[in-house]
Amino acid sequence: MTRVAWLKDLRMEHLEQVGGKNASLGEMIGGLAASGIRVPGGFATTAEAFREFLSAAGLDQRIATRLRSLNPDDVKALAQCGAEIRNWIQAAPFPAQLESEIRSYYAELTKSTSPAASFAVRSSATAEDLPDASFAGQQESFLNIHGVENVLEAVRHVFASLYNDRAISYRVHQGFEHENVALSAAVQQMVRSDLGASGVMFTLDTESGFQGVVFITASWGLGEMVVQGAVNPDEFYVHKATLAQGRPAIVRRSLGAKLQKMVFAEAASAGRSTKVVDIVNAEQSRFSITDTDVLELARYAVAIEQHYGRPMDIEWGKDGADGKLYVLQARPETVKSGKMEVSERYSLKGRSTLLASGRAIGQKIGVGAVRVVAGPAEMSRVQAGDVLVTDMTDPNWEPVMKRAAAIITNRGGRTCHAAIIARELGIPAVVGCGDATSRLGEGQRVTVSCAEGDTGNVYQGELAFEVSRTELGEMPDIPVKISMNVGNPQLAFNFAQLPNDGVGLARLEFIINNEIGVHPRACLEYPDLPADLKAQVATAARGYADPRSFFREKMVEGVATIAAAFWPKSVIVRLSDFKSNEYKKLIGGERYEPDEENPMLGFRGASRYVAKSFQDCFELECEAMRRVRNDLGLVNVELMVPFVRTLGEATKVLDLLAANGLKRGENGLRIVMMCEVPSNAILADQFLAMFDGFSIGSNDLTQLTLGLDRDSGLVAEIFDERDPAVRELLATAIRACRKQGKYVGICGQGPSDHPDLARWLMDEGITSLSLNPDTVVSTWLSLAEHPAPRGAARRSAAK
Repeated sequence: MTRVAWLKDLRMEHLEQVGGKNASLGEMIGGLAASGIRVPGGFATTAEAFREFLSAAGLDQRIATRLRSLNPDDVKALAQCGAEIRNWIQAAPFPAQLESEIRSYYAELTKSTSPAASFAVRSSATAEDLPDASFAGQQESFLNIHGVENVLEAVRHVFASLYNDRAISYRVHQGFEHENVALSAAVQQMVRSDLGASGVMFTLDTESGFQGVVFITASWGLGEMVVQGAVNPDEFYVHKATLAQGRPAIVRRSLGAKLQKMVFAEAASAGRSTKVVDIVNAEQSRFSITDTDVLELARYAVAIEQHYGRPMDIEWGKDGADGKLYVLQARPETVKSGKMEVSERYSLKGRSTLLASGRAIGQKIGVGAVRVVAGPAEMSRVQAGDVLVTDMTDPNWEPVMKRAAAIITNRGGRTCHAAIIARELGIPAVVGCGDATSRLGEGQRVTVSCAEGDTGNVYQGELAFEVSRTELGEMPDIPVKISMNVGNPQLAFNFAQLPNDGVGLARLEFIINNEIGVHPRACLEYPDLPADLKAQVATAARGYADPRSFFREKMVEGVATIAAAFWPKSVIVRLSDFKSNEYKKLIGGERYEPDEENPMLGFRGASRYVAKSFQDCFELECEAMRRVRNDLGLVNVELMVPFVRTLGEATKVLDLLAANGLKRGENGLRIVMMCEVPSNAILADQFLAMFDGFSIGSNDLTQLTLGLDRDSGLVAEIFDERDPAVRELLATAIRACRKQGKYVGICGQGPSDHPDLARWLMDEGITSLSLNPDTVVSTWLSLAEHPAPRGAARRSAAK
């Protein structure tokens, strides 16, 4: 191999000759075709060709001399130096033999394509896409190039891009010698994603590092808009384990704004071959790829990950002409794929006025003064500790990004280059805010929080926050299972990496309130709603077939995300336990909910499910749970029925569940009951004859035993789960479960707040303690220091 080679002949052992990206293209063409993965063909110049080009023009020595005196932290000097070097390269002629070979290979390539075919000219640095360094996006690619003269011009521009400002700075800070890095240019047939869609996918969750899912982003048109962060794309998560079972394993969808797309322009020379156009409203309001596409892409991603033996970052395109999916490049994921040995959790101590929100990058919190920057020419204004606010960041900004306490942009998605670099630098970023540059004032002090799930929030002023760090080593043996209370599906992947025995309480209320936001009856009665309410429901349900499907599928996605995060461990999902005043706050809620003097003791739980006025709403909930278990295959989901007052209610609810395809015992379904009303403990033996166990709700059990309103500050000091009367009922329930050999756990707040209560429950023989995630490790260690009760077998962590 000397100056030029066919991509199909390249393998990973040719990395030094053609760089990681081009070596990977060859590896996939040669090694993954049997898996059905399509990779466009082409040819690549070699590192030897690049060095020959520099040497022939005498540029190698000029460049080395120019870079020797450069201070890469001086942004203006860096820009001037980079521009000079790039101009030298773009003005230099190719050596005759190299130009001749490029022309020859291009002529051969075009014999197998249509006359209208166009090509991408992509960069691949010999130090790029290594397993331990992310050089993503530092060199240029040129799309829709055709004609050999335009290809030669694009190759020269690709060579020059090795000396982009961001690339020079990054090499210095990563310890790479400039002269040791060369560039290979690939000429690859274009996929007509300008007529279809494209995006990026990772074989892990980019925020938590959770490796049980494939994360896919997609938008209309060419993929550069997603990579550059110029659009907020659609997002999908696919669960690997159930995908391998042949299940439709999409566990989460998020509809992106997708305001613009990049398409082909008539010109075909470097820098002038594409254009950006607005996307019509109808396309903005629907997903850019189908579920079938998502699952096929996920299968490609898993096959590529298995081939390389490590998490991967993959670009893909859907050809709008032939309707097929193609992989355009694949590189090692370098930021989140390392094993997490310390869990670091940021949490705000308070809230203030919300100024802006967007997609959260990372899980940290940053505080500082706003610095609104219009473009690269103003980058030098950003000082250490500032909050950088701009329309859109890309890797060109890397020299100043590391100075910032946080980054906020109007545009961008979670897989754009800026997001990748922000993660690598460990800087919180909120991207895709829409109008942050106009809402945030120069010099304004703000708090940027990425610690609240997928949504990043920008608050007014400097808010206090805390950082907790937990060592994730082997946990000591204890005679009780430690599970978690999880409400927010967006945090599930992160929580799953803590030591745990699954989820003892997954709250549907959080999903209904935060992911859906619409009263179920408003979705069922959508055709007959008043115009203003109908418009609100239609807006919430964008991207789904109809409001009924929206309500069901968002519930499916929320529960499936939690179940996938903890798979195959048990996830106990509590059926909805909203009170009437809480349902009333949803869109349409005022229309359907009664006014109650004391909703805490009113129309809730089992009573609501079996009421004629709500039964069809509950059946929608049942349909969602059935889909999670039977269609998606997440049979680790178990059900919990809350607030069952009487034996008669228990019978009616179980009959209703069975009528809706959720019969206890079928397909391994376990149904437990919340023990939270005193009657549950008093008649424990009779209730347990109908259920697979108890999950004790200590909050309601305490308020009903002591006859107080737990929401009232006037009697708050009396509320204590450790009261002797409450303990008596707790002990009664535990004894009854143990006598019948059934599950008994507790999911109330008590064990999280009171370590002595947790120890007492362990001594009483409780099976499981379900705790708030931030108390899991501390409670576990506290219980390990407590002598085991007589006859109890100690057990180790389920990781």
